[in-house]
Amino acid sequence: MTSPIAPVLPETIALAAEILGEGGLVAIPTETVYGLAADASNAEAIARIYEVKGRPRFNPLIAHVASWEMAEAEAEFSPLARKCAEAFWPGALTLVLPARAGGRVSDLARAGLDTLAIRWPAQKAAAALITVFGRPLVAPSANRSGHVSPTRAEHVLADLGGRIDLVLDGGPCSVGMESTILGFDADGPVLLRPGGIPTERIAEVLGLPVRVHGPDEGINAPGQTKAHYAPKAKLRLNAAAPEDGEGYLAFGPNSPGGLNLSPTGDLVEAATKLFAMLRALDQRFERIAVAPIPEHGLGEAINDRLSRAAHRD
Repeated sequence: MTSPIAPVLPETIALAAEILGEGGLVAIPTETVYGLAADASNAEAIARIYEVKGRPRFNPLIAHVASWEMAEAEAEFSPLARKCAEAFWPGALTLVLPARAGGRVSDLARAGLDTLAIRWPAQKAAAALITVFGRPLVAPSANRSGHVSPTRAEHVLADLGGRIDLVLDGGPCSVGMESTILGFDADGPVLLRPGGIPTERIAEVLGLPVRVHGPDEGINAPGQTKAHYAPKAKLRLNAAAPEDGEGYLAFGPNSPGGLNLSPTGDLVEAATKLFAMLRALDQRFERIAVAPIPEHGLGEAINDRLSRAAHRD
């Protein structure tokens, strides 16, 4: 089977909705990364996602919606969760909320949890497809599980070509970093995964500190496994310069060479380029050195991805 690639047009969105309705898999652009979409209510299609990605069954999937009506049919919003959603949706924020009784998202997508990870994407093609389809889509990153996330259609084909039914090409992802995942406990907001919305912005909007989910608290959201987003090459982090035989992922001015995430030190630019540059270096080197990245703003999410990419079990 080939995996046809199609530009985003009304007719290709209609075709994608038809494929999804028949239990197929479609790679779609979002502002974060390309997602591998399936009908969130179709357990068989969701099982195929796990199979195609080689994804552990304990890792839940995010349900993507395109309206408040759709979101509230699937999840229960506390006043704090609603305040957060109203500030950042549509956008790169996923909320983990109690799943609503009678919701359509399959237990398999929730990995058996009584909570649901839910997001309203801002990317117009993704929102249009969900609207045409008429119900939520699950859409984990469109790559083999643990590999570098795809930010262009060609990245999807490199990992999953021949294994899925269609790739909608919406161009490069504007954020280029997975969504921030936020949950809530009795004391307030909990950061489950850093991502495209800086934690500081969430704390500012809510007027509350955001607690960070601890590694001993178990997996209750996507992207929490220690080894994730990994190239084949071995990564060496916080490297001021490359050693002999290493590729170099640089950041900021005065770089000793390599590919530079942002020559001006812009963390937003760096986030959009991270996965594409990791892929490019991975094709040429067995070892990659990575420059230090500041921890503030989107640097928190970038360093999270790099530490998981560098982890070896």
